Amino acid sequence: MSEPAAPPPEPKPLPERIMSVDALRGFDMFWITGGKDMVVALLALFLGTLPPWLEFQLEHVPWEGFVAWDMIMPLFLFIVGTSIPFAFRQRMLSGKGGPKIYLKIIRRVLILWVLGMIAQGHLLGSIKALDPSMLHFYSNTLQSIAAGYLVASLVVLNLPRWGQIVTTIVLLASYWLLLVLVPFPGHAAGVLEPHANIAMWVDETILGRFRDGTPYTWILSSLGFAATVMLGVHSGQILQMERPQKTRLLWLMGMALGCLAVGWLWSYSLPFIKHIWTSSMVLWAAGWSFLLLAFFYYVIDMKGFKKWAFPFMVVGMNAIAAYMGAPVILRLLESGLGLLCGGDLKGIGHILEAIFATLSYAVVWAGLYLMYRKRWFVKI
Repeated sequence: MSEPAAPPPEPKPLPERIMSVDALRGFDMFWITGGKDMVVALLALFLGTLPPWLEFQLEHVPWEGFVAWDMIMPLFLFIVGTSIPFAFRQRMLSGKGGPKIYLKIIRRVLILWVLGMIAQGHLLGSIKALDPSMLHFYSNTLQSIAAGYLVASLVVLNLPRWGQIVTTIVLLASYWLLLVLVPFPGHAAGVLEPHANIAMWVDETILGRFRDGTPYTWILSSLGFAATVMLGVHSGQILQMERPQKTRLLWLMGMALGCLAVGWLWSYSLPFIKHIWTSSMVLWAAGWSFLLLAFFYYVIDMKGFKKWAFPFMVVGMNAIAAYMGAPVILRLLESGLGLLCGGDLKGIGHILEAIFATLSYAVVWAGLYLMYRKRWFVKI
């Protein structure tokens, strides 16, 4: 009799949670949940006025170019990608793979899409007013995450590592070719103006009255969103490598320098334009994202300096709750202060402005900390 076949080897257990990913996500969210207002108010209090170079870095560029404030959305998408290899591996280990994982993906995409319409698409207002023309169907960061996450998830589940790399390149190259080679009504190919580019024409044609009216584009730009998430996937796979931490760090830094170099060179023919998510901008933002992840990984996970990052982790572990809840809380606090000041908030002075901004962020963070202590994590 032949011996029974040996059982397949069990998958190796997951390594200890990489805290730097949660901390970096929280660092990103910090700036859009009241942190920027607090930092600006405190700097204005001590400096009198912000230096022009710093003020420039804290506002979006009108069209071409890239500054620090433009990193917020790309970094958010990048970190979503970083988490995908860990999330999928955990589900496989817990026996929740197969068809269940695809149902999870669809469910997450739908929830993110609806939350995006609530956050910035006037979904609730259009329902209340019974006016569907108020609705913006595709106009929010959460929906760009949904689009990028959908593509990246299917790629990761169905293609080997080399296929994932090729897909990332194809996404970047195909979007670039569409932007520079395809003409559209009234314009030659390659026109990249705020309200005249192929991505805008596609949005106006398909979304029509449900478009948000801004220079941001979404449908064709989804190719770029998916590429950004895929680059994050590659960073997560680097962190999962069965190699020493120093080797992982070098890989992250190498990817950072490679993305920055290629993105910078590409920008001479395809400018950095975040509004339409150009492929050169994708690589440039990904390069800085890799560098930030490398820094957080080195300091937190390699050197063990974790206490300083705890405030960011509290935010990062409840990012969706922070994204949806913080604007509501901040508006309520601002309305309350406006009533106390007779509706004029411009003349309250640097001291009161700094106090209000600090207390406002403290309220937001305290709510997230309570959720953290109670282990209430909003997961999609």
